[in-house]
Amino acid sequence: MLDLLFRALIGGLGVASVAGPLGAFVVWRRMAYFGDTLAHSALLGVALGLLFEINLNLAIIVLCVGLAAVLVTLQKKHIIATDTLLGILAHSSLSLGLVAVSFLDDVRIDLMAYLFGDLLAISQLDVYWIYAGGLAVIALLVIFWKPLLAVTVNEELAKVEGYPVESIRLLLMLLVALVIAVAMKIVGVLLITSLMIIPAATARKLSKTPVQMAFIASVIGCLAVCGGLWSSYRWDTPTGPSVVVCAALLFLIAYTLPFKRLGER
Repeated sequence: MLDLLFRALIGGLGVASVAGPLGAFVVWRRMAYFGDTLAHSALLGVALGLLFEINLNLAIIVLCVGLAAVLVTLQKKHIIATDTLLGILAHSSLSLGLVAVSFLDDVRIDLMAYLFGDLLAISQLDVYWIYAGGLAVIALLVIFWKPLLAVTVNEELAKVEGYPVESIRLLLMLLVALVIAVAMKIVGVLLITSLMIIPAATARKLSKTPVQMAFIASVIGCLAVCGGLWSSYRWDTPTGPSVVVCAALLFLIAYTLPFKRLGER
């Protein structure tokens, strides 16, 4: 049992650490609905992975990254309003995934685990995928931090300064897709985006600079994972939702108590 909890803790902390800094960009750019769209499509990735008998983590990553590229392409063409496009893709991909799963009669699938997460069920291989994907995301964030921040603050000014705005925007969407793919086992399809948004929104109240916000968001995410695991073990509650509830409680505490921003006297 302790080995199971330790593996769940290590995996959860790995996801929370990378979801925090990336979640800051999601909050700054108001990309929450975009994250939901990619998260909903992840279930289709599970169905395709089982159908073609390939690694599920790889199938989810490929599908999420592919959908992110399709979204960027369609947004450029201005065929339809972005929020409408995201709504269509989110619900159609989730529904298609559910339909595809229903046809897999010879494979037993815990659908609730994919929808709401099952942190206690992650394997050693899942932990490797989480940390491989997380390290890749962190490395790219460090390398492209200034361009990403410049494009987030003002795209027109960033273009004048010579930054490739379209490429940077695509990179951010691909990073979100990668984090969603590796985090699916932690909180599930329906709650993935909350693990990025809530800690980042909480950190916004406590920080003065973008770097502080990214770091504090990671810390808050890690605290939510620890609290969610403890409450799940103590009261036998579902782990994924418990993590999100703990994150929401930390958000309420930060915005109701008179905390000062980091560095203020």
